Amino acid sequence: MSKTILTVDDSRTMRELLRSALEPAGFTVLQAEDGLHGLEVLGASEPDAIITDINMPRMNGLEFIEAVRLDAAKRAIPIIVLTTESDTAKKDRARRAGATGWIVKPFDPARLIAAINRVVA
Repeated sequence: MSKTILTVDDSRTMRELLRSALEPAGFTVLQAEDGLHGLEVLGASEPDAIITDINMPRMNGLEFIEAVRLDAAKRAIPIIVLTTESDTAKKDRARRAGATGWIVKPFDPARLIAAINRVVA
């Protein structure tokens, strides 16, 4: 059975790069353009994992992670941060918010798929 991944990123190009990496690997991909939209999509779906950017308008990735972790029905979903940020303080904040993993852009599709497979296994 196909696993579903929700990608949350304000860049349409990045969302399409993620789709082009994940769908050939057998994943179904849902997309959202920021944290608020991500919560809307999450309310109507049951993804097996989430990939989110940090820097987004309306609701950033850290706020999005915190909101997901407050939802008892969704808090167990693994969340991987995919961002240009490599700042240790932000990584620590993401971990405290509930992020499962952290990958710095640009991403290697094979590494990303390996990370997803580890968290949805």
